[in-house]
Amino acid sequence: MEKTVERKPNAIAIFWDEFTRSNILVIFLAILSGIILGGVLVALTTAEVYDAFAVSFWKGIGAALKTAWDTYVSLFTGAVGNPAKISAAFSGGDPAEIRRAINPFFESLVQTTPYIFGGLAVALGFRAGMFNIGVEGQLFMGAVTGAWAGYAITGLPAVIHIPLAMLFGAMGGALWGFVPGFLKAKTGAHEVIVTIMMNYTAFRLVDWLLKFPMKDPNEYTPKTPWIQPSAELPRFFEAPVRFHLGFFIALLMAVLVYLLLFKTTWGLEMRMVGSNSNAARYAGIKIANITIISMVLSGALAGMAGANEVLGVNYRLAPAFSSGYGFDSIALSLLGQNHPFGVVLSSLLFGFLRNGARSMQLAVGVPIDIVSILQALILAFIAAPAIIRTIYRLREPKQKEDVVTLSSWKG
Repeated sequence: MEKTVERKPNAIAIFWDEFTRSNILVIFLAILSGIILGGVLVALTTAEVYDAFAVSFWKGIGAALKTAWDTYVSLFTGAVGNPAKISAAFSGGDPAEIRRAINPFFESLVQTTPYIFGGLAVALGFRAGMFNIGVEGQLFMGAVTGAWAGYAITGLPAVIHIPLAMLFGAMGGALWGFVPGFLKAKTGAHEVIVTIMMNYTAFRLVDWLLKFPMKDPNEYTPKTPWIQPSAELPRFFEAPVRFHLGFFIALLMAVLVYLLLFKTTWGLEMRMVGSNSNAARYAGIKIANITIISMVLSGALAGMAGANEVLGVNYRLAPAFSSGYGFDSIALSLLGQNHPFGVVLSSLLFGFLRNGARSMQLAVGVPIDIVSILQALILAFIAAPAIIRTIYRLREPKQKEDVVTLSSWKG
């Protein structure tokens, strides 16, 4: 009898099998699906498309495709820059023209920076089993304390003043994170309810501070004085480019959070508490201490986001200076799978979308809210991966054995 030789799958087949089952492909396809549906939505809300359909079906289809294409082209050029203008500027050699041409790309990085801080704050809380809804309020407190350190402390060199002001911002956010962490650990108060209430408390407190004790006497509207030049985060280019050192500080924080979570005993304990608090308590971990520490660190990161905006972008604090960075950070943390490096990538996506939306609105008249809808569609697909796997006929991920070992906590 002839022996049948069983062929072993080659390396490429094994890689492709694993890739089609992975979350990375699901995230990519979720983004792609959101972009496609966003284009359909733009076409359905444009009067010119309906006028074209009144003429003929194919003219309507052509008008819909053109509208979606023009929208995303303007979104891209607003977020990254116009390649033709960038090439012409570098060919001409005029520094001012070069700065104007590359400004969209670097402005997107400026928009990304507070997202990285805020996303890290949410991700760290999630890893420890804490749903920190209070990032926006902690961001406000970090901004107000960072602004005070920026204008009230004088006579220091920049090498001392900048870290000190950022530290004050971190302390402001940490204080606002300590309260819900302490109440959760000592009384069992739910952190979602407490952090929501702390948000509104922070908003009203900052409004009062700007109207009275911290108000610039030379201004009619409530604003703080300008921070000292020694507290300003250095910018790498002349105007109009606002790209500053805060972006690299945010990247450094992402690395530090990764090292904390996956390379230290504290990080191991945080993730154990976040995954199974009962098992962690049985293992002798002090749940209360981990709860408080994780919320303090989460608040500190959020506070640094606020201080970054004051020290690197606005140079003073005014009411409603944040346009929802803290709330958006919850979404981008989920998109980044609560991993520090995933948070950086999703922050880049949100930052580029946010910056490009302004150009999109001016160029083609599409409302800026379409970007919020686009983000919501992407997150909806991320939250329901079964939809993506069904649409694109992806294979289900392999089921892992339900056994917990120390190696499973290494990330």
